[in-house]
Amino acid sequence: MTILAKLVPLFIIVPLVELALLIQIGKWLGVWETIGLCIVTGILGAFLVQVEGLRIWAKLQAELIQQKMPANQLIDGVLILIGGLLLLTPGIITDFIGFTLLLPFTRPLYRNYLKKKFERRMRGVGYVYHQSQRKQAEVKVVEKIED
Repeated sequence: MTILAKLVPLFIIVPLVELALLIQIGKWLGVWETIGLCIVTGILGAFLVQVEGLRIWAKLQAELIQQKMPANQLIDGVLILIGGLLLLTPGIITDFIGFTLLLPFTRPLYRNYLKKKFERRMRGVGYVYHQSQRKQAEVKVVEKIED
């Protein structure tokens, strides 16, 4: 499945579901309260992005000083950025996902998933590379025999 085939439904379905949820919440709470809720989640999200971003930055610097590779902090930084962007978009689902990306006790779930996915992809690339090297070696052996 191409990336375009994945993104098109995402950009059509998610906004429609978000809109439907906001309309329902607007009927239940009221229009101004719903707008206020969107504003409050945006402000709270901006605060969390700042706090968590500074915390991760400090950890990243500490690991670099100790000459360690700050892989977790780099992934966390990207997740915090994505969480902040999701909180800027109005909606309930995006706010929920955004908050879970920002909170330090739920972020490791995303980080571990991404690390496992990346490791699987790297193993696949390594296997393909190894197989192509093996075929090249076999071709060289056959060429020498034929000479």
